[in-house]
Amino acid sequence: MKLAEHKDLKNAITDLPVKEKDKLLLRLVAKDKVLTEHLHYRLLEDETDLEYRKEQLKSDFTTEIAELKKLNVKEALAKVRKMITSVNHFYKVTKDAFGEVELKIFILSSIPLYYKRSLFGYKDFGFLFSTFYLKTVQVTLNKLAKLHEDLQFDLSEQTNKLLAKIYSSKLAGAAEASNLPRAI
Repeated sequence: MKLAEHKDLKNAITDLPVKEKDKLLLRLVAKDKVLTEHLHYRLLEDETDLEYRKEQLKSDFTTEIAELKKLNVKEALAKVRKMITSVNHFYKVTKDAFGEVELKIFILSSIPLYYKRSLFGYKDFGFLFSTFYLKTVQVTLNKLAKLHEDLQFDLSEQTNKLLAKIYSSKLAGAAEASNLPRAI
């Protein structure tokens, strides 16, 4: 049930006494972890906390990326997905589009593109990894294009290094087939 479809309910909620509204709001917020974190960020944190969050994520990612070299492609895919999910969570909490793109470019630029393949199993995790990687790059480039020109300029050097890395690897053919640009 959407609130916009029930104007009577919306009016009734706005007519509630403040104390009752507060009680209902606190109950609703307690049920949603992301909303709780988002409100904490908006109400209790400032710009320095945002930078701290980004630096903390980069530090965590650096540690995880160092471990990726020892893994096979299946395990690496799971770790990379987890890192990208962390960035998505960061965006849901902070609504910082620039930070989201910056962190994803950092991850995508830092992770190795080659891993040990499993000899057994019915799935080609190398194909799954490359598909996930290229799709994530494409989504990140689309989000980058939506940022302000000055912010795009700030990330252009890292983005071009990422694209050069892709086109100098075995993923070049797949990147070409998926219309990934060679530079921005």
